[in-house]
Amino acid sequence: MSNKDIREAAKNRGVCLWQIAERLGMNDGNFSRKLRRELPTHEQEKIIEIIDDLAKEKEGR
Repeated sequence: MSNKDIREAAKNRGVCLWQIAERLGMNDGNFSRKLRRELPTHEQEKIIEIIDDLAKEKEGR
């Protein structure tokens, strides 16, 4: 599976893929298709940061 680290990070932090897509300003279906191929490192890092931010927001509720 491509981008396994992103998928696992989201799952472990309780963040849904649609939430990441929304933060990126894209449709969740397009984001899921984007994850089918391995992303460049800089894009992966950006998405991991988004996951961390969303998880922190969730904890702060």
